[in-house]
Amino acid sequence: MVDGDVPERMQAAALDEFGGPEVITLRKLPIPQVADDEVLIKVWSAGVGVWDVYEREGALVPEGSALPIVPGSDGAGTVIAAGSTVTNVGVGDLVYVSATTRPKGGFYAEYASVKAEYAAKVPDGVPPEHAGAMPTDALTALAGLDALSLSAGDWLLIFGASGGQGHLAVQLAKRQGLNVIAVASGTDGVALVTRLGADVSVDGHGDMTDVLARIRDTAPGGVNAILAMAGGATLDRLTEALTDGGVVAFAHGVRPEPQERPGVTVRAYDGESSPRQLQRLNELIEAGPFVVHVAEKFPLGKVRDAHQRLQTSFAGKLLLTVA
Repeated sequence: MVDGDVPERMQAAALDEFGGPEVITLRKLPIPQVADDEVLIKVWSAGVGVWDVYEREGALVPEGSALPIVPGSDGAGTVIAAGSTVTNVGVGDLVYVSATTRPKGGFYAEYASVKAEYAAKVPDGVPPEHAGAMPTDALTALAGLDALSLSAGDWLLIFGASGGQGHLAVQLAKRQGLNVIAVASGTDGVALVTRLGADVSVDGHGDMTDVLARIRDTAPGGVNAILAMAGGATLDRLTEALTDGGVVAFAHGVRPEPQERPGVTVRAYDGESSPRQLQRLNELIEAGPFVVHVAEKFPLGKVRDAHQRLQTSFAGKLLLTVA
């Protein structure tokens, strides 16, 4: 089923070789065809994440891809065509998608074709444009919380709480009834996570003796778990605040990886894009106001600038506006 006329070609940001931001160029490419289990999406916006850099550099290329490659695992837009077996979304629906498996190209384009199982309707409360920046980080944050298996009332410390995954994890954790200590970056980061509902917000760039003292004053029995969006010496110090038997969970890709130590369990996790997880995510999001904090927007023609911005510090997410 197709909604209206679809042109034969589209504007896309693509690469013919792997390398730095300079390898991404704008060109006209054929619009991908839709298989029975896929949807064709007219893209409104696309998230810009470190995984896009890995794809650009050739380290994380979707299986089955062929040059020229259109990057972009995250996106949001309107379904304009649906395959014959698709039942979860339909033509006209506004959807968001997290799809690392997408041999027909990603969301750095006016149109994208992906398996429908990776798509979900944009939940109430999330601006349609911002939804393109949310999917992978939100699903990864949810997987991290799942890996910890905490109970309502437990204390969770989120390290890197003002980042793309972290600021979403703060909100999802509060919806699960957890007490959240958010360790953010700088005064802007602290202000963001405080606004998003963290019970305690501290600057990870501050003196660690003072930071740990404040955490211990807040949770004198210790924190039950740490959700780590980054590794290194600061995380090593923060583990001192854990209860005996506490858990550190980190997403694959965090470097350096946290190490096991006496009394501390370390678990790695990956985000999962599946109908079940997308439904759970939407239910949590719709439980109250939800913010996808966009630090900066870039038009599709400025995609190189967006990739250069990824190398700097910022709170929240970067967004490509396409439509």
